[in-house]
Amino acid sequence: MKTIVFTGGGSAGHVTPNLALIPKLQEGGWNIHYIGSKTGIEKDIIEKEGIPYHEISSGKLRRYFDMKNFKDPFLVMKGVAEAYFLIRKLKPDVIFSKGGFVSVPVVIAGWMNRIPVFLHESDITPGLANKIAIRFATKIFVTFEEAIKHLPAGKAVHTGSPIREDILKGNRESGLRYLGFTSTKPVITIMGGSLGAKRINETVREALPQLLEMFQIVHLCGKGNRDESLNEVKGYQQFEYVSDELPDIMAATDMVISRAGSNAIFEFLTLQKPMILIPLPKASSRGDQILNAAAFEKKGYCRVLQEEQLTEASLLQSVNEVYGYRLRYKENMRGYSASSCLKEIIEYIEKASK
Repeated sequence: MKTIVFTGGGSAGHVTPNLALIPKLQEGGWNIHYIGSKTGIEKDIIEKEGIPYHEISSGKLRRYFDMKNFKDPFLVMKGVAEAYFLIRKLKPDVIFSKGGFVSVPVVIAGWMNRIPVFLHESDITPGLANKIAIRFATKIFVTFEEAIKHLPAGKAVHTGSPIREDILKGNRESGLRYLGFTSTKPVITIMGGSLGAKRINETVREALPQLLEMFQIVHLCGKGNRDESLNEVKGYQQFEYVSDELPDIMAATDMVISRAGSNAIFEFLTLQKPMILIPLPKASSRGDQILNAAAFEKKGYCRVLQEEQLTEASLLQSVNEVYGYRLRYKENMRGYSASSCLKEIIEYIEKASK
């Protein structure tokens, strides 16, 4: 039986594309293993799927000064050693990495064991972990065509983003029933990523009375960010995080307000959901979401609202404008298809295993 090791973690965005590939490979008779960190979000997600999960040490590599910078390189080296012997034991035919700092030791250990290593880069420019991993990779799959110019010549292939099939199978009526919403008012789903977004959460709650005049609101606010005083507000549902119910919620959704993480926005694009994107600002990121959002706005998929300009008034104005032009946004999105992405990546994996 052919064996593949997946890796990637630190955020849900470094796991969900793997979850799109795994069922297809299982159908093809592949034996699946996952290597991740001891405490990252990937552990809970993968173990819930019933996939064998193996823990290694992991250290974060930072662009800024932190006392942990003196300790974490040793954790990375320890992780490489642990991954090296784990890979020798599992004997995979292929390694597939979605990025995040836990992936670096696995990619290096795979290269040391002469195993073909594939990376997937979601953003237009590679993150620090993938920048390190690129030199050990056999091939790099990219979501944005613009990313190719930022990668070594001949190594990158534009495939798009692997989309989970279950996100496409939601039922609108089931979603409305789960939320306790009516079918007579449109639904806006608001999310700030798996960890939440303080500025977005605060502004949404400030604007909530006006939003609820016309819309029903689903607010995925992140762990520890619920406001219990709003529990009984009609037409408003808040969740820290949603998993199994997300396809139905998205089927019931008419418009999305979100950060601009690549995996999420390509799911919205595939579902043809008009978007307001509020990318992470440069002050708290490397600017990847700003580039992602700009690329989507250029294609007519979304409206971008920078966090520095985010106020109650600017949010309400953007909501009214995007909803007013929702049919135009949906028409622009109809030209995009994600169906070939999974097939192309799996063809590369199958070829490497032979």
